[in-house]
Amino acid sequence: MNWLDFRLGKKRQQRPVKLAATLALYALLATSGATVYAQTPEPQRGGTLNIVLNAEPPTLVALSTVATPSLSVSGKVTEGLLKYDFDLNPQPQLATAWEVSPDGKTYTFHLRKGVKWHDGQDFTSADVAYSIELLKKYHPRGASTFASVTEVKTPDANTAVIELSQPAPYLLRALTAAESPILPKHIYENTDPLKNPNGSAPIGTGPYLFSQWERGSHLILKRNPNYWDKEKPYVDQIVIRFIPDASSRSVAFETGTVDLGYRSPVALSDLDRLKAIPKLAFETKGTSYSYNVSSLQFNLDDEHFKNLKVRQAIAHTLDRELIRKVAYYGYATVTTSPIAPGLKDFHDPSPSPYVLDIKRANQLLDEAGYPRDAKGIRFKTTLDYNPISDGLKPTGEIVRSLAKIGIDVTLRSQDLSAFVKRVYTDRDFSFTLNGHSNLFDPTVGVQRIYWSKNFRKGVPFSNASHYQNAEVDRLLEDAQTENDPAVRKQKFIEFQKIVGRELPDISLISPQYITIYNRRVHNHSLTADGIENTLSDVWVEAQK
Repeated sequence: MNWLDFRLGKKRQQRPVKLAATLALYALLATSGATVYAQTPEPQRGGTLNIVLNAEPPTLVALSTVATPSLSVSGKVTEGLLKYDFDLNPQPQLATAWEVSPDGKTYTFHLRKGVKWHDGQDFTSADVAYSIELLKKYHPRGASTFASVTEVKTPDANTAVIELSQPAPYLLRALTAAESPILPKHIYENTDPLKNPNGSAPIGTGPYLFSQWERGSHLILKRNPNYWDKEKPYVDQIVIRFIPDASSRSVAFETGTVDLGYRSPVALSDLDRLKAIPKLAFETKGTSYSYNVSSLQFNLDDEHFKNLKVRQAIAHTLDRELIRKVAYYGYATVTTSPIAPGLKDFHDPSPSPYVLDIKRANQLLDEAGYPRDAKGIRFKTTLDYNPISDGLKPTGEIVRSLAKIGIDVTLRSQDLSAFVKRVYTDRDFSFTLNGHSNLFDPTVGVQRIYWSKNFRKGVPFSNASHYQNAEVDRLLEDAQTENDPAVRKQKFIEFQKIVGRELPDISLISPQYITIYNRRVHNHSLTADGIENTLSDVWVEAQK
């Protein structure tokens, strides 16, 4: 471990000592066998923080999308009611205090006073009530997250009371800046929220002001001088750069063009090489709010994949361990369940009923009515992959091995906006490799993908398969309101077994996410959602 990673126990923060003196002290103590700690520096003001994204966000406000690039931007400008420590304990953000009634049906939030929107208007409880209404209607996960919300009362400007028809045991953990952004009512009222220009030039309450969006290149956010937390933010501006090419992102870290990236921002094949660069550091904290599962997702309206035997044949052919090793370089965990292994309270570790068996796969395709032609091909199809994750394209190359059972697969690439439009609006796809954030609870992160009521054309990362199963709907809806943890877990276990048999998709792996940063960047991953939160505490050491 580098000496900069050590801390002086629990001592109070002190100003940084001179580099030469510290190194001399380190050398002296090292030769004596003593334990070495570096002083915790006080934040420095000013400078620019350069963040890299692997795709351009389709919108800068996380109202109608859960695309990762949008999440990483939205929380800097638009805040949430709460933030969370690494163990998902709630902490104040726009709400300073809260109470939940004994029956779990009333949530009362006391809002921070004196907060201003970036255009100078007062932030009030009316904004909270209006935002929850918008999220329930337009957010990909909002329909399930806020399903039990009947009303948000506003007894005064600084109090918001969420009334529920039934308990929602997950709700208190669903209120981060990126997951449930609080939006300005006066900007959105009487408009089409999906076309509102605030999505491209947002007004929020957060520590950074929108400044510029250079399409195809970068985004600039400036320090909010009127932020409610008066000492923050520390940096003058954040520049968010869009670099689609993985090798170019690696070079950007090497040359110092970018300072910070999350969710494994470089090609996984480059990680070992980058770990040898002294100025770079690697962090896995700040990822506990959002686990992810990558899957092969079928369009159940497709002429081929509406046939269960075809989906079963593919399930008998895919080698998850090969995908983990080759496509993800080992930075992943195999899963046969749509609930990630990281969600230990809900994950079903049972193996898939469809073991690797090429002979059985061929037999199923024969039974499905797809004989081989003279060239050995049963049918041709096209596989789309989500470009957000660098692991999905090499996974697609592995999926092309379905040729050995007579399925000729063409791999199709496109940018994120085109992918989202194709899959969720036009539904012009056969099957796709996609990643879904489970978040902190299956009701919030998983239900949206399999709940028949969440088949919503035009809403990204909803039920793209068009999966419909009344028993699955019942289990998911029961789990939404079940306060007994053991009973709730059992409902999710039953749900996993059903979708594991019916295969609206095939769960493959759960990726391990790594944040890469230049060591001169401090306080970037202090919450469960890490880089997706406000970054109001981040600061950057001046270049020496």
